[in-house]
Amino acid sequence: MTQQDTAAPSTATHGVVLTDVAAAKVKSLLAQEGRDDLRLRIGVQPGGCSGLVYQLYFDERTLDGDAVVDFDGVEVVVDRMSAPYLMGATIDFADTIEKQGFTIDNPNAGHSCACGDSFS
Repeated sequence: MTQQDTAAPSTATHGVVLTDVAAAKVKSLLAQEGRDDLRLRIGVQPGGCSGLVYQLYFDERTLDGDAVVDFDGVEVVVDRMSAPYLMGATIDFADTIEKQGFTIDNPNAGHSCACGDSFS
């Protein structure tokens, strides 16, 4: 019963996972900026050639209805409208010769465009 009581405040979770590699990169970027008041915000908005585009950026605000989950000191924030589209999504960071940057693996994306920037 104690575990349930501890978990109760986190009922407004969003189901997005931040990998350890991505969390380390976020921490590194925030340290370079000298900021410890920013959160990583992920959302979706209409646009792109497939219908929806991802938004991934640092934000100092927490808005009404936001769901926040802490990953080893990195807070990931998802707004209420985006949460259903991102349930089960994983944010990772790739640093290879072929690709460098944050990637989003979203099981809810039925189709994506050729460039990979939007989904439906």
